[in-house]
Amino acid sequence: MRLLILNRRSLLTASICLIAGIAALSVSITSAGKAVQTAAEPKTNPIYRVESDKKQVAISFDAAWGNEETTQLLDILDEQNVKATFFLVGEWVDKYPDDVKNIAAKGHDIGNHSNTHPHMPQLSKDTACAEIKACNDKICKLTGSAPTLFRPPYGDYDNMVVDSVKQMGMYCVQWDVDSLDWKDPSPEQMTKTVLDKVKDGSIVLMHNGAKNTPAALPKIIKGIKAKGFEIVLIKDLIPEGEYYTDVQGEMHLSQ
Repeated sequence: MRLLILNRRSLLTASICLIAGIAALSVSITSAGKAVQTAAEPKTNPIYRVESDKKQVAISFDAAWGNEETTQLLDILDEQNVKATFFLVGEWVDKYPDDVKNIAAKGHDIGNHSNTHPHMPQLSKDTACAEIKACNDKICKLTGSAPTLFRPPYGDYDNMVVDSVKQMGMYCVQWDVDSLDWKDPSPEQMTKTVLDKVKDGSIVLMHNGAKNTPAALPKIIKGIKAKGFEIVLIKDLIPEGEYYTDVQGEMHLSQ
């Protein structure tokens, strides 16, 4: 009788192990299927940098909140004979229309930085497109031209955002050189950060409201030029034609 009890226990244990094994195999197969599905849908990257054999770089500024430094930055760019790209939030455009007109009048390019500065991947596609269109409409009303460049707020994007921008006939643009001016480094630290990283086809990120950016900007511009680079608008850095971005976000013309 004791032997029979042990056999029943053994049988029960074996059954439990068998069921657990089948369940684990099922989970493994399902996970593998999801992995294959994910691999079949690669991430679409914005343009972080442009493949180029020309010694050209672009400087950009994001404007989302205040405008305290804007006039000073524009004066410095004039003094250095440099044109830059300003990515503006629609709500900023509402608050500072004269600054928008001044940026355009001085020959700088204006990009779209959304209407209300949301995390774009958290929106539906329709809402994301509406954010972009609303900002474009506001800028066009003041300057006569709609932006062709879009930069996602917070640098936050997914395939839906990038694909939506392309479908609207625009370029989704990030940066490969962050000045980190939003952390308030010293002008010397900021300058070193930029000059250590800049290379052919680079896009430099700065902000119009960072307190040390006006002090660093002349040094950055002079340092970039001393390295033999020409500073151009992002739209002039980007070549025309069909393109793709690699895993690092570098833009290449399609062959």
